[in-house]
Parts: sequence; C-alpha cells; structure tokens
Amino acid sequence: MGQAMAKPALRPLLPADLPVLAAIFKASIEQLAEDDYSEAQRAAWAGRADDEDAFGKKLAGQLTLVATINGSAIGFASLKGADHVDMLFVHPSAARQGVAAMLCDALEKLARARGATILSVDASDTAEPLFARRGYVAQRRNSISIDGEWLANTTMHKTLAADAAKNTGSTS
Repeated sequence: MGQAMAKPALRPLLPADLPVLAAIFKASIEQLAEDDYSEAQRAAWAGRADDEDAFGKKLAGQLTLVATINGSAIGFASLKGADHVDMLFVHPSAARQGVAAMLCDALEKLARARGATILSVDASDTAEPLFARRGYVAQRRNSISIDGEWLANTTMHKTLAADAAKNTGSTS
C-alpha cells in the first residue's frame, strides 16, 4: 500500500518562517498562476517578497497562519483586521491537497470569533475558483499596478453569519 500524505497542521507565524514563506509566495505565483498571468505580471507580483523585511512586517502585522507537514511550512494565509483575507499561498508541491481549504476554514473561524459577519478577499484569477467553491460571491473586478504591470483580481465576499449557525450546537 502507498503511504498517505501526512496530515497538515496549522500554527501561528514565527519570525524564522519568513524566508520559507517568501519562497512559497514566489513559487506559488510563478508556477500556479502561470495560466492566468503573464511572465512579466508574475515577476512583478512575486517581487513583492524580494524585500524580506517589508514582507515580514506585512505578515507580522496581520493574523498569519502557517500550514506545515512534519514541521515544514507548505503554505500560509493572513487575516487583515477582522474581515479581510489578505494572503493565501500554498507551495505548488502541496497544491490541490486541501491545504488552502484548511487555511480558509481557520481564517473564517477566526474572522467569526473577531465579530465579522462578512469576509472579503481580493482573489487572483488563479484563486477565484477556490473562493467561489467556498461560497464567496464576486462583487467587482479590480486592476492593480505592481511595478508597472497591471494585474486583475476580483473582490469577493462571503457571509459568515449563516456559517456560524451551522457551527452552533443545540443543548436542548
């Protein structure tokens, strides 16, 4: 019999994670977004992690969770404020194995705990199908400029109040 992939675990961001999270960010953009963005667009976007100090400050300033397998980081996601998914990236070797869904589940639970009833995300064209499957609804298309390259994304919202009812146990 084949060996099953070890179950991913979640933990908070640690300062020592920054180099590997920057590498995951870059690899995810370069490989997973290849069908949705040009080489120049991907290079500009991935370049946001070149300044590791700024990248680290951004992640440290948000609620950032790291997905690991056997202690090694394979993905991460961050919640900005109470109600905005700012980043969600999974290493290409761990893509389409439930890691992004696990990170989303955790951020949605944390957002509800912070009092959010609607969670928003500016989803890349690559991530939009994932968020749509999770019940996020497209609100508007956006164009953002990164180092002279224009990239499109979609602002999406998910109502969390209905989800909270599913997670409330009845004691009667």
